[in-house]
This record gives sequence, structure tokens and C-alpha cells, in this order.
Amino acid sequence: MRQRLSRLTSRLLLGVVASGLAGAVVAQPAWSAPSGCTDAAPAAVAAFFDHAVPDRLTHDRVPGVVVSVVSGGATVFSRGYGLADVEHGVPFDPARSLVRIASITKLFTWTAVMQQVEAGRLDLDADVNRYLTAFRVPATYPEPVTLRTLMDHTSGFEHQFIGTGARSAAGVPALGEYLAAHMPARIRPPGEVSAYSNYGAALAGYIVAQVSGEPYDRYVQRHLFQPLGMAHSTASEPVPDALAGDLARSYHSDETPARPVPFIFDPMAPDGSISTTANDMANFMIAHLRQGRLGDARILAPATVAQMHERSFSADPRLDGYAHGFKERTINGHRVLMHDGGWEGFESALLLVPGCDLGVFLSTNSTGGTDAASAVIDSFFDEFAPATAGPVAGQASAVAAPRAGFYQPTRHNESTVEKLNGLLGPLRLTVDSDGVVHFQGQAWTPQADGLYRRADGADHLTFLTGTGGRRYVATDGPAYELMPRSATLPVNLLVLGAFAVAALSALALPIAALWRRIVKRSPTGSGTWRAARWLAAGSAVVGLGFLVLLGTTVFGDTDDFIYGAPLSFRLLLAVPLVVLPVAVAATACTITGWRGSGAGVVVRVHQVALLTGIAALVWFLWQWNLIGWQV
Repeated sequence: MRQRLSRLTSRLLLGVVASGLAGAVVAQPAWSAPSGCTDAAPAAVAAFFDHAVPDRLTHDRVPGVVVSVVSGGATVFSRGYGLADVEHGVPFDPARSLVRIASITKLFTWTAVMQQVEAGRLDLDADVNRYLTAFRVPATYPEPVTLRTLMDHTSGFEHQFIGTGARSAAGVPALGEYLAAHMPARIRPPGEVSAYSNYGAALAGYIVAQVSGEPYDRYVQRHLFQPLGMAHSTASEPVPDALAGDLARSYHSDETPARPVPFIFDPMAPDGSISTTANDMANFMIAHLRQGRLGDARILAPATVAQMHERSFSADPRLDGYAHGFKERTINGHRVLMHDGGWEGFESALLLVPGCDLGVFLSTNSTGGTDAASAVIDSFFDEFAPATAGPVAGQASAVAAPRAGFYQPTRHNESTVEKLNGLLGPLRLTVDSDGVVHFQGQAWTPQADGLYRRADGADHLTFLTGTGGRRYVATDGPAYELMPRSATLPVNLLVLGAFAVAALSALALPIAALWRRIVKRSPTGSGTWRAARWLAAGSAVVGLGFLVLLGTTVFGDTDDFIYGAPLSFRLLLAVPLVVLPVAVAATACTITGWRGSGAGVVVRVHQVALLTGIAALVWFLWQWNLIGWQV
């Protein structure tokens, strides 16, 4: 909905104009808004944010927000709201308060890649192994990983979370060492579908460092920050002493009182290490909107900027995709080049609207900032880039028929224990008899060309088939992959339920044995049979305990896993290595002692049920990489 200005905001507007927009905005640029866009006059922009932001801070329990807006080649607005440091009462200052922009760092990495392409040192379509000497990307598929696939997040690397942060600078190895030791598995051919990859961006930044001969943070400082006058920005960790005092604090807003989030060091610096100010980010936005130039400084040639802003990948020409690292989105019919970032409580977004010569950067410093930022940005677009006819749709791709089932994001893990995340959060897709698809809590109506449109017309999806019969749902945002039935939640709950019943029945074994010995004084069978019974019961009970502890861990606080798997979790993963050989021994003893056991039918059936339940457990452990996985 279009944001309406209140009387209070109107008075604020008059006050801002009367005060000469003191320190918050610059003189209005001499230009008129393109057709379909609203003139982003400094006074109007100031009035909008003064009205929109304070209420969201209160509603979402966000300590502070900092904003900058560029238009017509200049910064038309920058202002901080609320506090950058609650404990010390430090207000947000767009010129001084540094925020951690997380994955927006990638835009600087991709810009650096394009600088090296322009210099002739890099080729976007060459195998990245051409530029690597200390380690190699394995040839899992015939198609090589290239810089273009890294920029488009189509390299095919799986996602990893454990061990992607460090508590101190001492815990951060050299970038090349980290990348070599923590390379994710390649789980699909490059260029097939997008799956966001922090590792891919870090690899690209490392390649820039290799061909330029400069460490990543120094390269960004010399070739981007300095020419753009970004004097309050750094890609170094820890933040240099000269800037450290201005670093904003971030907070867990879902706790009372809000708890500060500690500084997390990023071992993959090119994917998210930059700390910067709203004013400095305005300079970066201007350079991209003005063909690589800011004043007399230039970071890219006009032709290179034009190339970088062109679409480089989409799953379907009619869907949004990527533009050489920029996320491509359609908002109110306008093509938007953007990137967002979330790290240690900071939630930030940068959006460029080339058709309106407009850019906005916004950053909040709390975990509740996502909702606040989204609401403010949506209203900002309604105000300054209102709805217009969208771009002409491209030609239809070869689309597949819809397939009902459970889907997980293409950004997932398949080779480590992190695969378990796929079990916990799948999305179910159903197809009605009339072809309407239900997905993400929305109804999607089929169009004649194989595209599906959401009821409000804001987003679209389509179905694709990939290598090896993989099935995908591609949307204007993330893509999703159909899970095999064996990996779906209903099947796994059924398997775990069968095991749990068997394991719980094993708890009755000591009681039954005592009853036979004391009351009935009946034979208890051969030694081999008794061993089979106790080994089966023991492995089942220990396995049940393992699942309980695993569930407690998975559904508990896993924030510290970013620093690596805790020792308690490592020890927990050793339990299946005990259960498995005991289960094998139980099976062997059961087979050996079956004939001379003297056991009745009920006991024999129970033993088979126990072993069947254990087999179900072993299947589950194997399915989710819980046997022998090294953390």
C-alpha cells in the first residue's frame, strides 16, 4: 500500500525544509524523475522516512536504523534513527556508525571480479582451476565451475553452516587455507539452477587476490573504498582501531532485555566481512548507477558496468534471476538490482532501480530488523517507484509438469550431518484437479505458457527438470528441489515411530527376565540366545537415547555451531558407531542361537521386532549422514 503522510510528518517536513535539511540531506540534484518514477526530492524522502521508520522501530523492537538514498547522481538523504549502541546511548550516525553489511559485501567482490575481467586477468567463463595453485576444485561433473557460475550462484556447491564463523582473529586461518580445507561437495552440474553459496563468493574473492597479488581486504581498500571516498569502510577483521570505536552494536530483539550479539569473525571474508556506513554505501550506489563513476573517480568502465548489470542467469526468462552477482527483482513493475545481508543481528539491504536512477540502502541492528526493513522498503517503493507496467516477458523455457511432493531449498547440504536440516523444514506442494498449485502457503494459478502466477500477481513460479531427473520449482526468488520420498518427513516419522515402539518394548526385557527367573523359574535359553536378547535391547535403548539427545540438540540453541561442532555434539555422533557393531553382534547371535534357544513364539517375534526396529534406526542414521561423519 502507498504510504500516506500524516500531519505530524508534514510538520516534520516543514521543519526539515526550514532548517536547510541540516546534515541529513544534500542539495536536490538538477534532474527530473524518469517516467513511471516519483521525483526523489530530499524533502519528500526525509518526510517519508521520518514517518515510516520510528513506528517500525517500536513495533519490531529494533534499537536503530540507518538509511541512505541516492538519486540523480547524488546523495539526497541519509539519516540514522534510534541507537547504534544501547548500553552507551550512542545514536545512529549515517556518517560515522559502521554496520556489518554481511552478504552485501559480495557486491564489492563481484565488482572486483569485473575490474579484473576489464584488466584482462580474469575470464568469466574459464575453469576457476586456471587461477588456483594451492588447491583444486574437483572435476565432479564434466562442466567446470567458472566465475560466472560463482556470480550467479549456480556453481553447484552444497551449503555449509558449521564452522563458518570464528570467535577471534586467531581462529581465522588464511583465506586459501580455509577454502582448501572446507570445500563443500559439488552436488549438481554448474549452470543448472541457482543455490546461494557463500563459499562461491569467497572463492571468487580469493581468485581476485591471487591474480592481483593483493590480499582481499587490501584490494578492496585500494581499488574500491579509496576511489569512492569510502573512508569509514573496511573489509578487515578485526575492524581497525581508527574505526572500531564507531562500530554499531547488534541485538537479539526477541529477548528481554535485548542481548548484544558478539562480533563474529568471518573466515570467508569476501562473502561478508565489510563494515561500513550509510554515507559510504551511498557512494557505492552512485558509482553503479552512474556507469562506474563518482565525481572524477572511476571504478569500472561504462561498458563493464553495462555488462555487469545485464542478466546473467535465470531459471526461466520470465522469472527474476541474477545480474553478475546482483539479485534481480521486479518490484512494482520496475527492474531492481539488489542484495541483502544478515549477520550477527544486522539486517541490511541495498536496492538500485536503474530505470528511476534511484538507490536505497538500509540497515537495522537487531534480529527483528527483517520485518522492519521489509515494511519500510515496500512502502518506499510504493512512494518513489510506484507500480508501472513491468518489462516484457521473455520466451518460455522448456517447462515440466507440476509434481506434488515435498521440496527443500536448492541451497541445502547432502554430504554431511547438515543434511538433517532438509528433514526439518521441507515445503509441501500440492496440485488441485484444476491445476492450481499450492506452495509456500499461496495458491498459484497456471497460465497458458506453463508459468504459474500467485493470486496477487506479484510473483511467479515454474517447474523444471534437471540432470539425473532432479525436479525443481523455480520462483522469482529462491529455487526448490523435490525431495526423494525416502527423505520426506512423513516417511522418516514412520520409520522413527517403528523404531521407537521397538526400543520402548526393550525396556520390558529386564522385567520379563526377572519374572521368569524368580516367579516362573523357567529356562532362560542358551547363552547365545540370552546374549542376542540383551545386545538387541541394549542397542535399541542406546539408539533411542541418541535420538532424544539429537532432537534436544537440533531443536535447541544451535547458534554456537557457527564456530564449529561443540565437543558434546562430536561425542554424541560417536554413539551410532557403538550402536551399529552391537546391532550386528545381536543379529549374529540371534541367527546362531535361534534353534536351541528354547524361546516361545512371543519372545521370538519380539526379538525379530527389535532387530527390525534397529534396522530402521540404522537406515535413518545412514540416510542423514549420522554414521561416521567427521566434524
